[in-house]
Parts: sequence; C-alpha cells; structure tokens
Amino acid sequence: MRAATEGRRLTYDEGVTLMRSGGLHELGRAADVVCRRLHPEPFRTYNIDRNINYSNVCAATCDFCAFYRRVGDTDAYVLDTDVILQKIQETVDLGGDQILMQGGFHPDLPFQWYIDLLRAIRDRFPQVNIHAFSPPEIHFFHKRYRMSLEDVLGQLKEAGLGSIPGGGGEILVDRVRKEITKGKALTEDWLNVNRVWHKMGGKSTATMMFGHVETLEERVEHMLRIRELQDETGGFTAFISWTCQPEHTDMAHVPAAGAFEYLRVQAISRLFIDNVRNIQSSWVTQGPEIGQIALFFGANDMGSLMIEENVVSQAGTVHHLTLKQIQRAIQEAGYVPRQRNVFYEYIDENPLTGSDVVSGSLTASAAQD
Repeated sequence: MRAATEGRRLTYDEGVTLMRSGGLHELGRAADVVCRRLHPEPFRTYNIDRNINYSNVCAATCDFCAFYRRVGDTDAYVLDTDVILQKIQETVDLGGDQILMQGGFHPDLPFQWYIDLLRAIRDRFPQVNIHAFSPPEIHFFHKRYRMSLEDVLGQLKEAGLGSIPGGGGEILVDRVRKEITKGKALTEDWLNVNRVWHKMGGKSTATMMFGHVETLEERVEHMLRIRELQDETGGFTAFISWTCQPEHTDMAHVPAAGAFEYLRVQAISRLFIDNVRNIQSSWVTQGPEIGQIALFFGANDMGSLMIEENVVSQAGTVHHLTLKQIQRAIQEAGYVPRQRNVFYEYIDENPLTGSDVVSGSLTASAAQD
C-alpha cells in the first residue's frame, strides 16, 4: 500500500497480497490518499443518464443474467425507435446529456437496424452522447455480420456512436468466462474491441463484476489487463466494479459478496490501476450508504442518477436515488457535487465561482484521460 501512496506502481504479486490480506481500513485510507492526489479539487461528480435496453433477446447464455430471453419467448422484445426516442426526451427533460444503450445478441436484427437507430437519435438529439453497445455486443456484430471490427466501429461512429460502455467485462480471464458464459466474447475479444475503438480516437469505460467463481489472483489479473491496455491506448475514462448479484439467476447458489468485500476490492482497484483517473462508486448494487462510503475508498464519482435500469434489477437488486439524494450524499461526505459527462468534463456551473460551464478534464493538471 505504501508503494501506491508514494506514487510507485504496484506489481501483480503486490496486488495479490493486498487481495489476500489487506485490511479494510488500511486499504481505504491508502485508496483515499491516492484518490485525493489524483483529484485534489473539492468536487465529487455524478451524471444523469438513462439505461435503455433496446432488446432483451440474446443468443448467448450467461449464468449470472436474469434479463435475457430467447427469440420466441413470450416476454422477448425489441423496442420501437419511437419508444426509444421518447425515453431520451424524458431524460433530456430531467437534465440528462447521455443515454446508456445496451441489449443482447439479437440473431435476427440486421446491422442496418443499429445504424438507423443511431442516426435517428443523433438527428433528434444532437446534444446527447450515445454511450452504447458493450464490447461483447460489438464483437457479436463483428462475427454475426462478417465485418471487421474497424468497419463495425467506423460505421457505428459515423452514425452517431459517442462512446462505449464497459459492460460484459465480468472477469477478464478465459477460465472464468468459459465457466459462467457461453457464446460470448472472451478476454482478448473484449480487450481488442476497446483497443480498436481507442485507436480510432474513441473513449470507453472499464468494468469488473466479481464475487462468483473467480479467484483472488484472477481479480488482480483482470485489473492488470485493464492497466496494460490503458498504458497502450489511454482510452479508458473510468473503472467501475460491482459484486455479482446472483439472486434469480443460474448462480443463485453462489453466496453473494457483501459490502465489506466490495469496498476492499474498490480500494485495491484505486491502488493498482494507477493510469485510469476515475473510479466510480456502485450504489446501484450496494445501496446509497455504501455508495457514499465508497467515496472514502478510492471513488471520486457517484455514478449515474440512472433514470432507468433493467438488468441488475431483474436479479433482485433494486436501489433508487433521486438527484437531490445523490447530491446530498456527496455533500455529506465533505465534497461539492458537480455534474459531468461520460468524458468526465464538468457540464454545470461551478458553484464555488459562479463561472459558466468549462469543458475539459476534471482537474486543470489532468493530462491523461
């Protein structure tokens, strides 16, 4: 821990040692030191977006997913474009500037359907960032439509795709991925989608879902793969971890990891992943109290107001916060709440100076995204 607080990069073995024996309070204090060094400003951030799941039809099988359906299931759906546009209008009316749009691997939708959808959103809401299609979805497009990743991503970007969410990361170790998923992108596939996107100038987030069949060593290996790709491309804006929510899934027999383990892992991620500036709290899975405490365990961001969420809630985890509650949680932690976009640029007025919105990174000294 001292190495990280002093600015030295942790090795894989040091990360494993922290996973095995690092004390909660010591990890929290160290992660807070690193977080404050990266973010000395008096602000902690949040954003307003909506998670629109355009379809629940999926050709893959994930043991931890209670959301997906097969073609022909009575409750399978694909949202009409007009319905999606109405959801975006509601988000804009509430002050949102972004939508998070993901679905399953629909075997029957043509690629043009996605292009037309993006264009419709861009034309109606040019001010809204479309944060859409997880790396496994994009890898599915690549395989299903027999197109190169460069062609897939290039056409999506031209049609309006603004950034890529980090969904489907789970644990970036093939042993784990093969055990809990079938028909889904493996480790190199997930990483390569991000690599190609970053080299095209795009930004994305990175995630980790832990607390299921992975070992402690494999958690660190996941963080190492994220760190290595960030060294190569610099394209990740944030890292977000959360615990597996096994209720109502084929993994219901797996004991759920609790808040203690969540805070430990988040703190270690802040210490280990030294080249991703932002760590996001996961109040959606942990609840508002732990989400707030996470601001003392390495997180500098409270995540999204999340007007709509469908996937985690299908597994039985339902937490809701209003905008005022998110702002109050940040204030009670001793910080000033600021609204940001997916690129971690402030998009509100600085409450300390009254100045207008200033685009750019969250700190004047931040040179790395």
